[in-house]
Amino acid sequence: MGAEQDKRKVEPVHGPRRRRRWLRWMLLTPVLLALFSVLQVLVLRVVDPPFSTVMALRQMEAFAEGDWKFRIHYQWRDWEQMAASVPISLVAAEDQRFPEHRGFDLKAIEKAREHNAQGGRLRGASTISQQTAKNLFLWQGRSWLRKGLEAWYTVLIETLWPKQRILEVYANIAEFGDGTYGVQAAARRYWGKDASRLSPAESARLAAVLPSPRRYNAANPGPYVQRRAAWIQRQARQLGGAGYVEQAD
Repeated sequence: MGAEQDKRKVEPVHGPRRRRRWLRWMLLTPVLLALFSVLQVLVLRVVDPPFSTVMALRQMEAFAEGDWKFRIHYQWRDWEQMAASVPISLVAAEDQRFPEHRGFDLKAIEKAREHNAQGGRLRGASTISQQTAKNLFLWQGRSWLRKGLEAWYTVLIETLWPKQRILEVYANIAEFGDGTYGVQAAARRYWGKDASRLSPAESARLAAVLPSPRRYNAANPGPYVQRRAAWIQRQARQLGGAGYVEQAD
């Protein structure tokens, strides 16, 4: 009888202790994940990424569809190994205030909000920094979780990387065709040349397909890509050419 009473006295103590332990882990887990993300970004400031999350997911998607021959085409090229027309073409096409903002273009966001409120085709306002964060660390989609993580990683790379590094990484991981990531792989696939030898017209064509790289073709551009590429070249000249992004900090 006495032993049973002692057992009843001990058992209730374990429940609160277990709950406190779980509570500590629940509180600690977000902190650990945040620290891990900071470490990720710090490492990739100096280490060139061997792949991106979007690349890995695309490869898995192909395997899931039974396409065992599908392969990702990706070759890293440093900033100095790209034609000077590549970075300015990307900025002219995607994010003309890239050197000025700190990850989020508030003016573009407001314009997109006003446009979308009127109905019709939705317009986005993602900056190159946001697209780099999404492509490198996350996945495609419109969920609030993904958007929240994208904002967090955008803040991190804008804080911990120089602007030139952000643009260098973006040029290397952006998709320029199904399974073709980065300007070097695109240059080899479409024109059989190195990214350092791309002409301004070719750089503009690559930038022109970014809204839908699996739909448009930089090597055989249709009317839309031709018009957009010509517009990108004009915008690049008006921004001041390569110097506009080379001096960005």
